[in-house]
Amino acid sequence: MNRNDLRKVDLNLLIVFETLMHERSVTRAAEKLFLGQPAISAALARLRSLFDDPLFVRTGRSMEPTARAQEIFGHLSPALDSISTALSRAADFDPATSKAVFRIGLSDDVEFGLLPALLRRLRSEAPGIVLVVRRANYLLMPQLLASGEISVGVSYTDELPANAKRKTLRRSKWRVLRADSVPGAITLDDYCTRPHAMVSYAGDLEGFVDEQLATLERKRQVVLAVPQFNGLGALLAGTDLIATVPDYAALALTAAGGLRADEPPFTPRPAELSMVWRGAQDNDPAERWLRSRISMFVGDPDSLN
Repeated sequence: MNRNDLRKVDLNLLIVFETLMHERSVTRAAEKLFLGQPAISAALARLRSLFDDPLFVRTGRSMEPTARAQEIFGHLSPALDSISTALSRAADFDPATSKAVFRIGLSDDVEFGLLPALLRRLRSEAPGIVLVVRRANYLLMPQLLASGEISVGVSYTDELPANAKRKTLRRSKWRVLRADSVPGAITLDDYCTRPHAMVSYAGDLEGFVDEQLATLERKRQVVLAVPQFNGLGALLAGTDLIATVPDYAALALTAAGGLRADEPPFTPRPAELSMVWRGAQDNDPAERWLRSRISMFVGDPDSLN
């Protein structure tokens, strides 16, 4: 196909194809694109004619892409990213007058401990924007970025889509929260003996801290796992439970009173908090402004030294 033949191609069809590759479902693709299922089905029929291939084969409740669809997607996704970048570079961004909608992904600890300060800054500079926050973590972040449901995210991250970019914002130290009035710092024996509460999105009873304790041939006793930080202070109140949390979450939790935050009786490796974003929007003026504010009000440059 030469450049002149591209005039015959509807760009909207390619967006539908990319969405179907992510969602593997006509129903979910319709919901994502705010279209009816008949419209998606019609677009799929046109795509099959365009590429002379079935593209998707139904397997149970899912639609599995053919080898040809996988090949097309490998070429198409970077191309759509380039088109998006080219268009975004032509757009000016004025935060004072913008009514842009930003969709960001935050892990629960970041939303609880760091979003308030960021939100105040965003509202002061850009009172007309809309901020949509999605709950994200290292498990959810890759799909949220790849599908375009978010443009930027902040969490402890692992694997990311090939076109995603990453910036380390801070290396967080750990703090031990407790509601008792026992004087003095907690010892390692006390730490391992006392019951622990932990925040775990997936309901796990072990985490980063346990890996650190294992290097000392020690273990802790987790008796409570909750999915979010909000309310953790009330759960610790009046009990002998302790919780080990990032320093910024500890600061937010102790601000209400009733809790104290101590350094742990061992030296766990700092947890690296990163900002990640879609490569397609790397040069988007609005997104660059948003990322700069996230860096300023979520990051901690001193912790990176």
